[in-house]
Amino acid sequence: MKKLLLKLVIYSVLILLMLEVLVRVFHLTKDYPVRFIDERSVEKWVPNQEGYSVTGIRRQNFSEYRINQFGYNSYREYKPSKDKVELALVGDSFIEGFHQPYYNSVGKKIENQIDSLEVYEFGYAGYDLADQLHLIHQYRETFDMIDHVVIGFKFEGDLTRAKYGVLEYRMKLESPLYRSLRRIKLLVYLQNIGAFDSARELTRKMLSFGSQEQDYNINDDDGLKQNRYAAYLNNFETLIDTYGFDKSRFTFLLDKNNTPTMFLDYLNNHGFKYLDFSETLKQSKRPISLIYDMHWNNHGRTLIAKLITQYIQSKAYETSSK
Repeated sequence: MKKLLLKLVIYSVLILLMLEVLVRVFHLTKDYPVRFIDERSVEKWVPNQEGYSVTGIRRQNFSEYRINQFGYNSYREYKPSKDKVELALVGDSFIEGFHQPYYNSVGKKIENQIDSLEVYEFGYAGYDLADQLHLIHQYRETFDMIDHVVIGFKFEGDLTRAKYGVLEYRMKLESPLYRSLRRIKLLVYLQNIGAFDSARELTRKMLSFGSQEQDYNINDDDGLKQNRYAAYLNNFETLIDTYGFDKSRFTFLLDKNNTPTMFLDYLNNHGFKYLDFSETLKQSKRPISLIYDMHWNNHGRTLIAKLITQYIQSKAYETSSK
């Protein structure tokens, strides 16, 4: 019996080691760049990192990322000046672009269509409007030099708070324990394919048992939905009052179909500009998102880049016509 147990242990260890080697050799899982809070209390990536992002259970999407000196995934460094024309893209993982090679990002696609334009991508997974406006405010000497700023925006998700603060649950991912676990590539692979999802959900339910916390979702009845919308609008107004908003240079990038009419009316009535990409993506006859992920694929990013390009060119025409 002891020999049998010993053999089981040895074979189990050997199998796990073999699987670990296979995951590493075929690069079946993503590399995790290190995040930090900089001296201005902005959460971003540690500068000068490189690696590969993997999506899907069989490396469905494989792309290279490059974190520049400013702390964002980009093919270029950010050096705005009064002598150049620059565009800043600020947003979450859709702007961050880990699902696309950094040298073929939305920003690079825009640059390919507009000569002499430099595009700076300030994308970071999980950023909401509080993160974005805080970033712009803290680095206002940089953003004041940039001619156009396009801010990715989702009404559901980006307005859940009225005040910026470091989100501790994200920074816990940089604890010594999590960093050590990420070195085990087999463990990371199993997590990415959802092997632990059931256990995680069960744990969450057990920990939240008896909690009175209200979860909001798109299926709320009209009363709850209106209350939520009112709270979100109040958060929006508070953030704008706190950080300010340059309506002459700043434009929201949003999906009109997923934005309440009451909020669109508010933007229109108060002079906020927005660029709607819903029709652009809807009219596409080809898929615009990844198979295992709802982020834009290369075609979707090309369409978004073309839309922004046309918008910037129209702004340049308006300026030259005055």
